[in-house]
Amino acid sequence: MPYYYPLKKLNKAERLRTLNNLLSLRHQLDKDIPQKTATDTLLLATWNIREFGDNRRKESLYYIAEIVSRFDLIAIQEVSVNLKGLENLMKLLGPNWDRFITDSTDGSAGGGERMAFLYDKNKVSFSKMAGEIVLPKEKLIDGQLQFARTPYTAAFQAGWFKFILTTVHIYYGSNSSADKKKREKEIDMITSILSKRAKKEDMSYILMGDFNIPNVNDDTMKALEKYGFTVPDEIKQHPTDLGKTSHYDQIAFNLKLDKNMTVFKEKEQKAGAFHFEETVYTEMDLETYKTYFSDKTEGKTEAETRKYYLSTWRTYQMSDHLPLWVELKIDFSNQYLEKLKTEM
Repeated sequence: MPYYYPLKKLNKAERLRTLNNLLSLRHQLDKDIPQKTATDTLLLATWNIREFGDNRRKESLYYIAEIVSRFDLIAIQEVSVNLKGLENLMKLLGPNWDRFITDSTDGSAGGGERMAFLYDKNKVSFSKMAGEIVLPKEKLIDGQLQFARTPYTAAFQAGWFKFILTTVHIYYGSNSSADKKKREKEIDMITSILSKRAKKEDMSYILMGDFNIPNVNDDTMKALEKYGFTVPDEIKQHPTDLGKTSHYDQIAFNLKLDKNMTVFKEKEQKAGAFHFEETVYTEMDLETYKTYFSDKTEGKTEAETRKYYLSTWRTYQMSDHLPLWVELKIDFSNQYLEKLKTEM
């Protein structure tokens, strides 16, 4: 990440803490996530960053930027109407990074959220197509509803791999049976639409984001894979909440490639959820940070203060979701040359 110099503006104690945490975070990233390559692979990620606006400490933005910079392309959900936080993140990432952002979503179900794609121009190029997916009248959910948050789609290319990427933040609501059914219907609708497009256009589609899927055996997961999208087992192994129990976020593929051009092979390539809480804003850091939220925990017990730190304050500094990522192969030079030989 090229822009560390604003760290000098932090007070001495905060600067030293941030520097030490960044070094630890970089060590964890080196260990947990494959290194970027020039042409061989694409590191693709999705991250619901909780209510991501101008509401975080500068220290937290450095940690978020360090994580984002390890990928080539990332979809971000829950971007706020206020874009100051995202703008500051882009400054830290540097001039090689670009972004696309949706308009904010009206209505109580949408929460005024935006969705965004951030990508490293050294690896990824935008293919001049982007837009939101709006349902025609005959496909409205329950005959009257659009998506709570409109899915966002864009076309990209990385190396040999051309693909259309769609990100979603599926309706959550409550745990009532009606809201669970609505969640399933939203997933069913977006996968059916995109699968038809993939077949008609003979294009590779990737669908990812926050699907609010509780577990991989749930009906919502079945809806995700119902129409030809597949989720690699390597991705299914990783819950994406801090409690390590829920599989809210997913990355699914509907690929149209020559049979000898495989972007992901189980056991050969990697995927995972990055557990930033092992390094920054850890359970052991309560004493370090509690002065920043003492007004919210005045009169609370030690247990209540700890709960507030773990489940509320730190999730608004980082997130209550983990980044989910996958490594894809994008260099098919050898396969293409071999194919040319067979055509002689």
